[in-house]
Amino acid sequence: MTTENEQQEVLIVTGMSGAGRSTVANALEDLDWYVVDNLPPQMLRPLIELASRAGSTLPRIAAVVDVRGRNFFADLQDMVQSLRDGTKVRVLFLEATDAALVRRFEAVRRPHPLQGGGTILDGITAERTRLREIRESADMIVDTSDLNIHQLATSITETFAAEDTAGVQVTVMSFGFKYGLPADADLVSDARFLPNPFWIPALRPLTGQDDEVRDYVLGQPGAREFIDAYVAALTPVLAGYQRENKRHATIAVGCTGGKHRSVAIAEELVTRLQTLPGVAVSAKHRDLGRE
Repeated sequence: MTTENEQQEVLIVTGMSGAGRSTVANALEDLDWYVVDNLPPQMLRPLIELASRAGSTLPRIAAVVDVRGRNFFADLQDMVQSLRDGTKVRVLFLEATDAALVRRFEAVRRPHPLQGGGTILDGITAERTRLREIRESADMIVDTSDLNIHQLATSITETFAAEDTAGVQVTVMSFGFKYGLPADADLVSDARFLPNPFWIPALRPLTGQDDEVRDYVLGQPGAREFIDAYVAALTPVLAGYQRENKRHATIAVGCTGGKHRSVAIAEELVTRLQTLPGVAVSAKHRDLGRE
């Protein structure tokens, strides 16, 4: 294998139809990735071989592969596994809830590619079944349910631009359990063992980003001990991610509504984790302002 091919990056963008593949492709192009859309999996190896002959002029390739490839798509999982030997190949999977996908297809008045004579939801269900295996082996899962196209493009830009300086890009996400677990979380912890500031009238309208709430949450028995122990546990995990070339990780912290405890804990984790070598950290508060 040539030195150029060893340095070459290949990102396979796949996932649910309507989840934002075109938006991601455009964002990657703006970051100088060479993007090929609707590529049959069987063409991945010839594309990589062709790019390797181009040397450093095509160091980063993104291939959008999805069910539009019809029967060709069935070979994607096997092709990815065979390409991982000797080539830096990663899979980015785009996810969204059924409700979000239905709204998007209805908005553009187009059928789902697997819908056939059924409903949009029938097509979505069939696609989830077909994509289950590749989703389980994906290196990065992005849930676009609550993102518009501009927010998704910004997220992709920030994530992949940060790769130039970090071994692993970590998103610490707060969320509310009553709104469901984040689909793209690698690790989930629960802040509901702490007293809820919601029941204190002076703190109820505030959030975990306010000093009063942060001081209250972090001042509770067990809060600092939890954070110290969790950071200690995450340190070897994030170092291992870098050794295994896992470039993205989402660490989720939940409380009841995603407004007070989880936000304060997430912000403190960001402060602690950003001191680790090779780690770039950002905070995302999924459900803040949702109540």
